[in-house]
Parts: sequence; C-alpha cells; structure tokens
Amino acid sequence: MSHRYPEHRPPGQEPESSPSAGGYAGEDVPAHEFDPVHGHQDVYADAGVYEGGQHRGADHGYEPAPVVQTFFAEEPPSRRSRRPSRDKQRRRRRRTLVMVVVLAVFAGVVFGLTLFLRDLLGMNETKDYPGPGEGSVSFVVHPGEGPLLIGDNLVAQDIVATSKKFVEVFQQEAGGREIQPGTYEMRQQMSASGAVSALLGDGGSAVHYAAVARDLRQSETFDILVSSTGIPLAEFEALAAKPQDFGLPEKAVSLEGYLFPGEYRFPVDITATEIVTEMVDNAFAALEETGVSDPAAQYDVLTKASIIQAEAGEADYDKVAGAIENRLRADNTETNGLIQSDATVTYGLGRKSYNLTPEEKADTANRYNTYANRGLPVGPIGSPSVEAIDAAAHPADVPFFYWVTVNLDTGETKFSSTLAEHARYVGEYQEWCGTQEAGRCE
Repeated sequence: MSHRYPEHRPPGQEPESSPSAGGYAGEDVPAHEFDPVHGHQDVYADAGVYEGGQHRGADHGYEPAPVVQTFFAEEPPSRRSRRPSRDKQRRRRRRTLVMVVVLAVFAGVVFGLTLFLRDLLGMNETKDYPGPGEGSVSFVVHPGEGPLLIGDNLVAQDIVATSKKFVEVFQQEAGGREIQPGTYEMRQQMSASGAVSALLGDGGSAVHYAAVARDLRQSETFDILVSSTGIPLAEFEALAAKPQDFGLPEKAVSLEGYLFPGEYRFPVDITATEIVTEMVDNAFAALEETGVSDPAAQYDVLTKASIIQAEAGEADYDKVAGAIENRLRADNTETNGLIQSDATVTYGLGRKSYNLTPEEKADTANRYNTYANRGLPVGPIGSPSVEAIDAAAHPADVPFFYWVTVNLDTGETKFSSTLAEHARYVGEYQEWCGTQEAGRCE
C-alpha cells in the first residue's frame, strides 16, 4: 500500500529488505540493531514506532507517534451510524407504550375514585327538568308496563330527564295508584313530578290513541279500536248490526263507510257506543261540508267515495268520479249501467285482490258484484277520506267510461272512452306486471 510519508533514501535506492523479509509486520526488531540502509544503529527505536512497515523517529523527519495515530484514527461516525439501532428503537417504543398504559390506568383509578366520592358526599344528584315542558307529544303506556319501563320510555321521548328520578317521584306520589294503559298527551322536558301527575290523571289527560287510515274496511277499523281501547270486539260488532241507531238510512247494512278515518284520542273510560258515535258524526260532518245533507244522497255519495278511494290515486279522484257517473247514466250504452269495479267484487268475496275469475265476475249472488249487477253496490266498501267524498259529490265532467292503473308503484292511471282503447291500456298494465316479482299483481 502507499504511504503518506515517503522514506528518506537516495533517489532510486530501494531498501534491501521488505516487510516480509525484515519482519516488520510479524516479528519484533531489536532496539539497537545496526541499520544496513542508513549505516547506524536505530537509536530512536524507543522514541519511534513501526507503522506500516517503516520505522519513524524524530531525527528522520517523521512525526511523533501520537500525531501519526491521530492521523490514522477512524473518522467520526456518520449521521446514519449515529442513528439508534432497531433494537434501541423497539426498546424505546416499549417504554413509551408502558408509560401510556400506566397513565391510562392511573387516570381510570382517579376517575372512579372521583365518582365514588361524589356519590359518597351526595354530589351526584339525579337530573330533573324544571318543567313544565314544551310542545306536545303522544306517549303510549302498554298493558303490563311498570314504572321502571315507563320511565325508560319517557326518557327515550325526552319527556323526563332520567328514569331513576321518575321512579323516585312515582313511589312518593302514587299513593297506591297505578298508571293505566293508554295514550297520554304530554310535553317534552317535563319535570318528573309533572310527568307522574299527568300519567296518574292529576295534571294531564289519559287517552286511548287510535289511528284509523283511509280505505280501511269496517273489520280492520274494529281491530284497531280493540287494540287501542281494550274493548271487546263483540261490542263493536253488535253495534254494527244496528246502523240505524246511529242515524244511518234504512238501506244501510252496516257501519261500513261511516267509521270516519283519522287520529283519535279517546278518554280511557269511553264506551264502544261513544266511540262509534264520534266516528259516525265525523262522517256526517264531512258529507255536509261537501254540500250533501240529504241522508239518502249521503249514503250514495259515501258509497261512490269508497269506490273512488279504492280504485284511484288522489290526483285522479275527480276523473274516476266522472267516469262512474257516466256509467250510472240511463243513456249509457257503453257499459249498460255496470260500474265493473274489481274492488267492489273482492269486498263481497271478503278479500283484497286485483285478480278475479270469470265465474266470480258472473256471480249475481254477490251483492257487491258490479260486473253482474247494475248500479251501485248495496253499500260502501271502506272508509273514504274527505277528499274522496268531495270528488264523489263534485265529479269531473269527462268523456271517459274506463280507467286502469298501469303502474301500481307510481299510481299512473289511464282513461279511455272505448273498450278497444281500454284494452290497450290493460295490456300496458299486464306488461308492467310481467316485470314485477311474483304476487305483486295478485
């Protein structure tokens, strides 16, 4: 290898020995041995060092040993070599994780101790709204529900702040009384005391809530009333057998059509007779609002309205009403007085369906069969809305005799004046049904 400090010898003179022959690299050299190259003893052996196979001393122009060692010392470690090893990094991360866990456990202990001291010192009082609350909300108490479950349900509707406080107040104020099943008109964010009073009947109204949708049949409406009030079905059915007791005309065969739809809140002590009276009175009021006051005319309008309700969407009520009037005219030669409503036939059959067999359409024994019997059926087939009643009382002047809903999802209905045109629209309906899941058009 080359040396940074060259030997002092005459130009062109080579040493007589090499590192391998002179033993510089592998064996000790006597300190006072005669140097054949320089012709004197190496008296500087003790003052110099052998470095890289060359003797270096003070009088030979070589730097002292410490300087040489410093020169050939290793370079300072680079930035990369100063980076922590992976093991050190792992140890450091483990120490950090342990510290985080310890701090988390410590924080949890402090939090738990704080809660314990708050309870011990009575600082953790149950929350309660100041009352009296705001707005209006219907709250239902179902049969068999106790104060704890009622309290949870009150909290869920934000009527009281906590179930615990409600139960505490109930136990203090109930005096042996129980909360009766029913629907109660209450406020949101009431005080626990106010809620208890309302449910016990001291500061609120306990009611039976019943939602009667439009187009429901009498039997369906009775099921809702029984579920809401707990009154036996037999009581309602007995009243339906005597419709004239509620002001219906002699030709009325039941209460069908007169159980007016809407949301009802009946007092908890109401009777079946009082319920039916209220609903029938609402139907009479709706008829009178449309300008129909004669009882016989009211019955016919209500019957037409129930068909309109079952056969059409609200946007088409008036046009369907006009088509029905055209079919009922004495000079009608297109259908010869037949309304031909599927909804009336299936009502008489006791089912709801879009499909009828030829035999069912030809059955004159079915008093609601408007394919086989001319004119209106013997009575309404459901509870019509006020909009349907108004359409029946004021039908649109249209040239149509036929209508068919070609898309049951959108309610799109197409009208026609001839059977041939109607048949094309029926084909559209059947084509749409062919793209639906099985049973959609049943």
